[in-house]
Amino acid sequence: MQFLYPSFLWALLALVIPIIIHLFYFRRFKKVYFTNVKFLKEVKEETSARSRLRNLLTLLMRLGAMAALVLAFAQPFQPVDTTVKKGQKAVSVYVDNSFSMSALSADVPLMEKAKQRAREIITAYQEEDEFQVLTSDFEGRHQRLVSKEDALALVDEIKVSPAVRTMSTVIARQKQVLNAATNENNIAYIVSDFQKNITDIEAYQDTTVEVNLVPLQSVQEKNISIDSCWFDAPVQMMNQTNKLVVRVKNHSNEAAENLRLSLKYDGQEKPVGTLSIPAGGTAIDTINLTIQHTGWHEAQLSITDYPVQFDDHYFFTFNVAEKIEVLAINEGGPDKYLNAAFKGASYFRLTNQQNTNLDYAKFASYQMIVLNSINAISSGLAFELNKYVKNGGNLLVFPGTNANLTTYKSFLRAFEANQYVQFVKEEKTVGSVNYEEFIFKDVYKDRRANLKLPVTQANYQLTNFGSNKEEKLLAYRDGSTFLGKYSFDKGNLYLCSAPLSDDYSNLVKNGEIFVPMLYKMAISSAKAQRIAYTIGKDGYIDTDNLITESETVYKLKGQAEEFIPEQTAIGAKVILGIYDQVKEAGFYNLFLKKDKPLSKFAFNYDRKESQLDYWSETDLKARVGDQINVLTANADTDYTTLIGQRSQGIPYWRWCVIAVLVFLLIEGLLLRFWKV
Repeated sequence: MQFLYPSFLWALLALVIPIIIHLFYFRRFKKVYFTNVKFLKEVKEETSARSRLRNLLTLLMRLGAMAALVLAFAQPFQPVDTTVKKGQKAVSVYVDNSFSMSALSADVPLMEKAKQRAREIITAYQEEDEFQVLTSDFEGRHQRLVSKEDALALVDEIKVSPAVRTMSTVIARQKQVLNAATNENNIAYIVSDFQKNITDIEAYQDTTVEVNLVPLQSVQEKNISIDSCWFDAPVQMMNQTNKLVVRVKNHSNEAAENLRLSLKYDGQEKPVGTLSIPAGGTAIDTINLTIQHTGWHEAQLSITDYPVQFDDHYFFTFNVAEKIEVLAINEGGPDKYLNAAFKGASYFRLTNQQNTNLDYAKFASYQMIVLNSINAISSGLAFELNKYVKNGGNLLVFPGTNANLTTYKSFLRAFEANQYVQFVKEEKTVGSVNYEEFIFKDVYKDRRANLKLPVTQANYQLTNFGSNKEEKLLAYRDGSTFLGKYSFDKGNLYLCSAPLSDDYSNLVKNGEIFVPMLYKMAISSAKAQRIAYTIGKDGYIDTDNLITESETVYKLKGQAEEFIPEQTAIGAKVILGIYDQVKEAGFYNLFLKKDKPLSKFAFNYDRKESQLDYWSETDLKARVGDQINVLTANADTDYTTLIGQRSQGIPYWRWCVIAVLVFLLIEGLLLRFWKV
């Protein structure tokens, strides 16, 4: 047995006071004279013996009452399986309020069970202790210690949230607040269902904070989610069949049959079809989407799946430009074949400029730039083209017949591309086409058909450094490169080994290769257009063609909220910082004036919560080791009593108070009914 306040035991010395009073208390007797002395002597002896016995019992009751009272103030207790922490405590209670906590336990949703456990944990501590109530939202008001009453009020306000936090992040945030406190003891509790994909705590070695896990077990639910979707082509085109790829996951151990998938596009909903997904598997489906007008589009994919529904919808947006802008930089006059190729498609607009009269500031407005037969590339042009490709542009290079190889070498080195060596007048025939790369993928229905491939009368030999990441699109029969691709940052460099002039190559006369090649290059991108963002994971949005002045204030508005994001201008781009301001999945408009949206963005809930796979109590104990306590109990366990016993042991002060009352009661009965 131990005492919470052992200094009170010094008060036991006060027990000598009633003993002294008892020893020095002399009762005065009145003399009465009787004739029969022998009879009086016998009565006196009997009365004196009974009086001494009653006084002794009374003294013992008083001593017992005083001793029990002193022990009650010293608060004796019996330690259990943990070391009892004495003194004021700082207690942090994390309540997992992510979407998975909306699943059912045996009787109520896990969220309500978690709030009940949090209340019981807080109630188990003393009024003078301090508390932090933390949720997955990491709100500012939860980053400080509050009183017991305020902590209980914060627990009542907790609601399910789309935010998802890993356990290591939660513990780090708890330690940040607890270690800043001046309390003697720091204790952290984590109340969660401990999904496997967020429980990343294993070897915990910090002894400054005691960490306790309170696992909650849910009824195993089935769940199917729309994981993601993307367009097969980086750029969407009007009046064309645009392939949308959808990935749906089955997170349960049972197969899903005839799952309905629908698409709501520009306000109209239509069924797409049904899916069958094996247990724990994934299904990928392709939707052919025909776009009828340019501008921004909103779309929503949906499935029907109960009872977990937060991941049954996937929102996405995309922008269809009115024109694909292409710039041709020429040393001589415009190339008639380039003009004819782009003139045949109204969706493309070709602009021709001389290399001596360029407006570098407008480069960012073009989807592709064609460098046509330039003999020497100036350092300024090389720098601007490098920046253009870095920011996502597509650059197609046809060398001049009298190219200054020194300037080309410097220019291509910046792209980490192979370089022109010498101009060789030798007839060569293209022997292979890379059908797996985006430029020629899905262009030809029958790849086995005999295509008429280009023939060149002269070409530049290229170096073949293995460190350069070249992807051959068209190759000569000897394996050397005719047309190569280099992905560079966000854009692409396309490098041809032969001039564009029909004096040296018949590529321009080969419509089967030349025309689709130009179109696909113009809409290609190393980084496809972002069609959706994830709440809590994506903190920034890249936007183009916005005003970058510092006094300009952009706003984002969804169905239920409107806020001003952080705005940072980098070149021609504006970076919007959204952090945790987006709470609801759906569509958000970026605007300066409410009736004129500049861009549309789609936000979806994090799919981490879709995997309803939890650690059992046994596996959780084995995973976290001995430095973290896993509190295991059944659904009916009162955590106030459990935590109280762990933090204070088994207390006996109540029994001491009862003993005081019992001793005083016995004393009263002795004095009242034992007559001497």
